[in-house]
Amino acid sequence: MKIYETSSGKSYRTPFFLITSLFFLWGFAHAILEVLNPHFKQLIHLSNEKAAWVQAATYAAYFLMALPAGQIIRKYGYRGGVLTGLCLYGIGALLFLPICLMQGTMSTDILFNFFVGALFVLGCGLACLETSANPYVTVLGDPSKAESRINLSQSLNGLGQICGPLIGGLVFFGGVAEAAGSAESEPSVMSVAIPYTVMGIAVLFVALLFKRSELPEVNDNDESTTAETSSLPLYKRPVFIFGVICLGLYCAAQTGINANFIAYMKSNGMEEGIASRYLAIGGMGLFMLGRMLGAWLMQYIRAARMLLIQALGASVATLIVIFAGGYSALYALFFIYLMESIMFPTIFALSLRGLNAGQTKLASSILIMSIVLGGVAPLIMGRIADTSSIANAFFVPLVCYVIISAFSLTVKKV
Repeated sequence: MKIYETSSGKSYRTPFFLITSLFFLWGFAHAILEVLNPHFKQLIHLSNEKAAWVQAATYAAYFLMALPAGQIIRKYGYRGGVLTGLCLYGIGALLFLPICLMQGTMSTDILFNFFVGALFVLGCGLACLETSANPYVTVLGDPSKAESRINLSQSLNGLGQICGPLIGGLVFFGGVAEAAGSAESEPSVMSVAIPYTVMGIAVLFVALLFKRSELPEVNDNDESTTAETSSLPLYKRPVFIFGVICLGLYCAAQTGINANFIAYMKSNGMEEGIASRYLAIGGMGLFMLGRMLGAWLMQYIRAARMLLIQALGASVATLIVIFAGGYSALYALFFIYLMESIMFPTIFALSLRGLNAGQTKLASSILIMSIVLGGVAPLIMGRIADTSSIANAFFVPLVCYVIISAFSLTVKKV
């Protein structure tokens, strides 16, 4: 039986591959933030803590937009949620061009606030996309293969996270950034507008394609959503509640590490451009590989057991980052990316286990709201880096991975 088929032989191949293509788009959007953050620090002289608002604005949008996105899905279906998300994503990206053209008419602090506002709009689009696509993938086939299916889809998210730092590093720390300004003039922010304008146009084009496509709605009577379900309310499901907490903590760990990867390697004597390529090819490359391997391995190993192994592995590697430094820490960071690769889709799918279609849409909104912690971690880590050291800031993701290990043990017992 194929991964996108139900036990009765019903195939969801076309909608599965259509929705999977969206995972690349938000992977790219998130990953380019990790090089946008240090670029802003360099361009308009921001502290670590203030530059972290690049991530904080995007993730705050997840918290505020997740429930409205759920309402859109319940009223207009998964297709309506996808179209709304793509439009907001494209508009938010295109706002960067007029903001950049306003440089010189206002202070850099006000200009930065406008950028943060554009990222918030873009983040609202990402929240709609994730609220729609993640649960939709879990129900497009046999329930027993939900974790494997969402890990396979999320592997394209990993490809987007490879392309984001590569393109961002080339634009922000390469020749394009220098071409946008000159040594005699005020540093130009036009280098920021280039990738976001292209991205906005591409996303709106994808929205047109989806408007012409048909996505089947999976309802409560569908076999794939009613198997092994019950009507127990969400607040009485300890695995779901713990899953919401752990999904937020995972996002905090991932975003915190991504946001501080370049700064950490710079503190170890590495140039920012080189560090961005290490992040893209080494870190994100292993991240994508881990998701592809995870999708295959979960057909033979229980998802909760895989999650436990990888959470413990990430915990050990984070300790090396804190106390070692140098190339030992670089290899440990690479190992963290490999270990954390399956965490988001696996926690998401395990948290939705046993829910019917009506509960899945609400539960998905609540799970996506927890992603807001991804914007909190860079702020906390930025404060620790400013007041103590960048290495000590990695105690934040360490705590997250330890709690995720406890969640995997809870799921195994259930």
